[in-house]
Amino acid sequence: MAEFIVLATAEEVAEAAAADIAEALRGGARTLVLTGGTSPKRCYELLSELDVDWGRVSVLFGDERCVPPFDPESNYRVAKESLLDRVHPATVYRIPAELGPDEGADLYAEVVANTAPFDFVLLGVGEDGHVNSLFPGHKALQAEGLTAGIHDSPKPPPRRVTMTLEAIRDAGRILIIATGEGKANAVALARRGETPSGMIAGARWLIDRAAAGR
Repeated sequence: MAEFIVLATAEEVAEAAAADIAEALRGGARTLVLTGGTSPKRCYELLSELDVDWGRVSVLFGDERCVPPFDPESNYRVAKESLLDRVHPATVYRIPAELGPDEGADLYAEVVANTAPFDFVLLGVGEDGHVNSLFPGHKALQAEGLTAGIHDSPKPPPRRVTMTLEAIRDAGRILIIATGEGKANAVALARRGETPSGMIAGARWLIDRAAAGR
C-alpha cells in the first residue's frame, strides 16, 4: 500500500523530499532517478545544499520530452541548472530523446537494464494522475520492457521517451510529490488506484494540504 504524508506547504514538501533523498544517498543508495516538470525544482535546489557524497551517485531520468537537452522544455535542463551543475554526480545518464521517441527509448533501455533496480526514484504527478510520461488510459501503461517511446502524449509536446511502470516499480524507494490545489483530484484518484500514479504499490507520497483536498 502507498503511504500518504500531508505537510502544510509546498515548501515543506520540497524540504522533506530533499531530506529523504539525501538520507537515502548517505545510507548507501547509488542510483537516483529524477523527475521532470516544475514541481521538483525547489526540491533540487534544496538538495544541492545538503551534505551528500555525490561522487558515488549515478543519476537517471524517468522521462524526457523529445527536445534538445538545453531546450526550456527539457527535464534534463531543469535538473542540470537546479541540481546537477551544483553537485556533480559521478555519472549522469541523460535520455537522448532529441533522437526521437523510438531511438531514444531503445538507447535508454540499455542504460536502464544496466542500472536497475534503482535505489531511489523521485516522481511528480500531473493533474490527470500521470507519472513520468505514462498517462491514464495510454497504451504505454501496458508496454513491455523498461522504456517506451511516446508519439501521442495528450499533454504537449506529444513526442517523449519514458521509463515504464515495470522499470520503476522494483526500486528500493519510490517518492511521489504533489503540491497545490490543482493536484487534489490526482491524489484522490491515486488513493483509489485509478491512475498511473496510483499503480505503484510501495510508493511514499509527500503532499501539501492543498493537494490533500478534503
